[in-house]
Amino acid sequence: MKFKAIKGHQGIGMEVQDVTYVEAARWGKHRGWRYVLGLVVIFFVGLVVGGIAAPRIAFLFGGQEGLAAFRRLDYAAFGPVGSFVAVRAIFPFFLAGILIAVTLIHQRHPRTLVTAREKISWRRIGHGFVAWFVPILLIAGLGQYFFYPDTFSFNFDLTTFALFVPLALVFTAIQTTTEELFFRGYIMQGASIVWTNRVFLALVPATIFALAHLLNPEASAGGWLTVFFNYFLVPGLVWTVVSLIDGTTELAIGVHFANNIGGVLLFNVAGSAADAPALFTISKFHATYTALSMLVVVPVFLAIAYKVFKRDETSEPVFQSNRMGRR
Repeated sequence: MKFKAIKGHQGIGMEVQDVTYVEAARWGKHRGWRYVLGLVVIFFVGLVVGGIAAPRIAFLFGGQEGLAAFRRLDYAAFGPVGSFVAVRAIFPFFLAGILIAVTLIHQRHPRTLVTAREKISWRRIGHGFVAWFVPILLIAGLGQYFFYPDTFSFNFDLTTFALFVPLALVFTAIQTTTEELFFRGYIMQGASIVWTNRVFLALVPATIFALAHLLNPEASAGGWLTVFFNYFLVPGLVWTVVSLIDGTTELAIGVHFANNIGGVLLFNVAGSAADAPALFTISKFHATYTALSMLVVVPVFLAIAYKVFKRDETSEPVFQSNRMGRR
């Protein structure tokens, strides 16, 4: 397996070969204690500051009744749209924590969580979106309808759906981007300081990603099959390996958004972690079909991402005027 790298420049006139976003972890300040402090900052801003702000957001949605519902974790009391926002309101705070940690503690550009280039390739993010959205829609979505049509129901409340779409796009983009910057960005880079072994770098974020999603209702409903296929293998391991191959998290960012927005807007499983007023609601979670469908979705995705679309080979050079030592 060949891990592609990006050519660029460090400082003034010094050419640097094979610069990937993982190696960008050594730009700025990168001692191990800084990553520990960074995690503390991320979770403090996400959980503590976000935890203080979340009840106030609930109050905006439902007043005192909404606040009381939030305290007893009764998100359904906010309605289909309000509950969606309430559950995801904490992600902007986690994103802020990540940006603070990278900027202030590591003293490097947050863009280095995505790429070592001077510009993020939005084209490549779009490639990831299309390459995943097409097979997941046809195989996991319409394919499931072919086998279990009785479990599908159409959402006739199109007014609510129309109001929900912009909120879904914004909050899902924040959620998925935050998770990518954290798991395949910050965690991956921190692991590379410990050991640069590629297998190790692939397994660490994949394992942590799977563990972080164990409390999702799907994990309880599907058992080990769902945990392995739908959290550890895909998206955990596959998307991580793709990021290592690309040398950026651009593809994974697009893939993650495509995966979640499809479940939020098109085919939503009742009682899932992404419970939302989608166009179609699936009354029962089919763990076996969902797991097996991933075995087809993944190779189709890879074929589209690397055969139909081509990897961007040109970019602005990477200028890193103050590549710091281990301080």
